[in-house]
Amino acid sequence: MSSAVPSIATLPDQLAALPAGERERLDAIFAVTQSRGDLVPPPEMEAWIRRSFGSVEAVRTQLVTKTLNRWTLEGSLFNDLRARRPVENRIQSAVAGLESDGNDPFCSPLTGTPADTFGRVQGKLSITASNVAKYDGLHSVVIMNEHNPLAWSQERVADAFETAKSWLGEAHQDRVEAIYPFIMWNCLPRSGASQMHAHMQVALGEGSAYARPETWRRASEAYRLRYRRAYFDDLYAAHRSLGLAGSVSGTGSVRWIAHLTPLKEKELILLSPSLDESLYSGIYAALRLYLDALGVVAFNIALYMPPLAPASEDWSDFPVIVRMVDRGDPASATSDIGAMELFAQPVVAFDPCRLADLARANALGG
Repeated sequence: MSSAVPSIATLPDQLAALPAGERERLDAIFAVTQSRGDLVPPPEMEAWIRRSFGSVEAVRTQLVTKTLNRWTLEGSLFNDLRARRPVENRIQSAVAGLESDGNDPFCSPLTGTPADTFGRVQGKLSITASNVAKYDGLHSVVIMNEHNPLAWSQERVADAFETAKSWLGEAHQDRVEAIYPFIMWNCLPRSGASQMHAHMQVALGEGSAYARPETWRRASEAYRLRYRRAYFDDLYAAHRSLGLAGSVSGTGSVRWIAHLTPLKEKELILLSPSLDESLYSGIYAALRLYLDALGVVAFNIALYMPPLAPASEDWSDFPVIVRMVDRGDPASATSDIGAMELFAQPVVAFDPCRLADLARANALGG
């Protein structure tokens, strides 16, 4: 194996050094390839290149590592040059001006937002409201009692998810054919949030699960039929073989993964047997990692889980899954998503190996 520090650029060497069984399991899930990019910069660019990337040589020849999940067909492109760039601390500029101006309807949810026909779910620190512009028939928001979207605590995070869980139960009781749950959290407009006030969204679908969780369910089913093993256990074990996964400290059953095929920057995955306090603690720990160690202030979180009632599809071995990604600098005028992400394959700058190292050192444990 190469003596280089483990990174996404040394992934082929890391794979080659694994014991045969671990290497076969990883290869059963992931395809890993590399491509070299060469360019010839004019002399006039060299000073700018040195300031931006450290050296001209680093730009002349670049290494792109490509990862592909054979089952979900999710893949990412990692440029080693981009991965070496320092992380900017965006917290101070991002948190300025996040207090309420008194005109936010979410600050007065009982008079500023509509209720569902079956009423509202009231938590200790949050309350639900029916979404005015719905993306599905049963679609609501979970409004936290603190306006500032970055002023959450472990108690506030847990209460919001518990309130969402209770809403799912109420919505299913109101419409028994709706069984496919989805919870999401967009933080700051950079992530797609239309309101600055801290809130999550929750939906309950009919007929089938949403496309992405259904893709993961089908991958799990196909993998189990072929290998007679649980897909998500092997997904976790494959990442752990490379030092990209661990157990969340203090939770007992919640596991984390620094994803090899992230949708965007710094994707963390949490796997849990159920939607409960242990998972809420894991989510809060991951959020603290994002904010305190990585300077992430705009993020997306999605939560997948099995149906609330028996379904025609096979959901065996499907855990509760949390996916979270950094959405970049809120002050940037450049979008972090373009045609590559929409129509081809995400281009990712942050190295999953570095993410895993920071996760172990700061909030999540090993």
